[in-house]
Amino acid sequence: MGSERNGGGADRPAEEAAKGGAPPFELPEIKFTKLFINGCFVDAVSGRTFETRDPRTGDVIATVAEGDKEDVDLAVKAARDAFDHGEWPRMSGSERGRIMTRFADLVERHGGELAALESLDAGKHPGVTRAVDIGNAAGSLRYFAGAADKIHGETLKMGRQLQGYTLREPLGVAGLIIPWNFPTTMFGIKVAPALAAGCTVVLKPAEQTPLSALYLADLAKQAGIPDGVINVVPGFGPTAGAAIASHMNVDMVSFTGSTEVGRLIMEASARSNLKPVYLELGGKSPLIIFDDADLDMAVELAVSANFFNKGEACVAASRVYVQESIYDRFEKKLAERMKSWVVGDPLNDPRVDQGPQVDKAQYERVLSYIDHGKREGATLLTGGKPCGQKGYYIEPTVFTNVKEDMIIAKEEIFGPVMCLMKFKTVEEAIARANATPFGLGAGVVTRDLDVANRVVRSVRAGVVWVNCYFAISSDCPFGGRKMSGFGKDEGMHALDKFLAVKSVVTPLRGSPWM
Repeated sequence: MGSERNGGGADRPAEEAAKGGAPPFELPEIKFTKLFINGCFVDAVSGRTFETRDPRTGDVIATVAEGDKEDVDLAVKAARDAFDHGEWPRMSGSERGRIMTRFADLVERHGGELAALESLDAGKHPGVTRAVDIGNAAGSLRYFAGAADKIHGETLKMGRQLQGYTLREPLGVAGLIIPWNFPTTMFGIKVAPALAAGCTVVLKPAEQTPLSALYLADLAKQAGIPDGVINVVPGFGPTAGAAIASHMNVDMVSFTGSTEVGRLIMEASARSNLKPVYLELGGKSPLIIFDDADLDMAVELAVSANFFNKGEACVAASRVYVQESIYDRFEKKLAERMKSWVVGDPLNDPRVDQGPQVDKAQYERVLSYIDHGKREGATLLTGGKPCGQKGYYIEPTVFTNVKEDMIIAKEEIFGPVMCLMKFKTVEEAIARANATPFGLGAGVVTRDLDVANRVVRSVRAGVVWVNCYFAISSDCPFGGRKMSGFGKDEGMHALDKFLAVKSVVTPLRGSPWM
């Protein structure tokens, strides 16, 4: 995910301003490396640790406590006690909102340190990270702080002499499992609605990027969030993540990550307490560019929609369809544009557009897909190779002559790889856009409102952007369809995941009206 409002895909000038205005990077102090359970930083029960590495070099940044099932049990117990006996769900919504606002203030006040941690851990540009990721997290906390006292039920008009109404109650202990591509953003958009609803939380950050979540946990305590309400357990998916998904005292799970792991979480829920599961998974999103588009704007959108955040975005528009009559001009402009795209160390060079992939495994995965594209007969327009003497850098790669049955056109790559294809008619564009098992996002570039409306209503995706991309905001629901998952992050719909609807019915005796 990215954010137009804070310098993401569609707002290139804001992104450039964020980059250009960044001060020289200073390595942050690593303050928190232990598990955060019941308001305290503690070692893992097993005493085990794991290394988090700098993707620019592969060097170790820090060793972090490795949570496992026993640690998840302790975190869930703390969250359960805080929910069943603590003050958080019993506070008024306005009081929860005031504390959440203090939390947002602290996130902004410590934005420089948070951005440095996330940039170091994930290989991101610190100026953009501060504008986008830190801004998104603080924005989500503020948005849902305002929603905390606006959670209402309904009065029911019943069919006989009965009075009915509904209550929307906090669900309980929420298990939140977040990815490594936007760790601070994802912390904010998962935790904020849970807190607003009155739930307590056990959160597992990705093992590649655990540092910002631990820092945020400390800020939450400083803000006055009671002990046990937020618990952070770094660790690995098959151990800590699986323990959350299968735990009998976790009341729901919200997961962002791969489709494969999403399936495992649903299986774990089915085998345990049938807890509700909400998934935001992979994508293979189309960007459809019609022949009346502003060509320069369309090229910039295509570049941002694919290469923002190194292509490590679930909603990246990795399938770009350009109408046949403008295809050759578009391809030429795109090739020229990519000549000025800078790959390098984003922490020490403000000109850099693209840093390293998050770790060696992802680096090798992306390169393997590029090799697939070459073997299957696609043509390299740009890129296609690793770059740099160390670290996990890959040239931004554009393939042409891509066929729909090629692996690079069907599977999520999660890296800086674009598939550029041409189409003739609106009908063909819609059919090809929908010819995927995924349904997370889509983009349409046209000046024709009728065409835009037709495509918007025809493409099966959770969000469709018209003449923009990555236009994500706290008040706009975000989530997918098909194998891209279900349930919404952001917007008031995000509260639904953390609330149970209870119907209350009493008899009406002697009422003068029905």
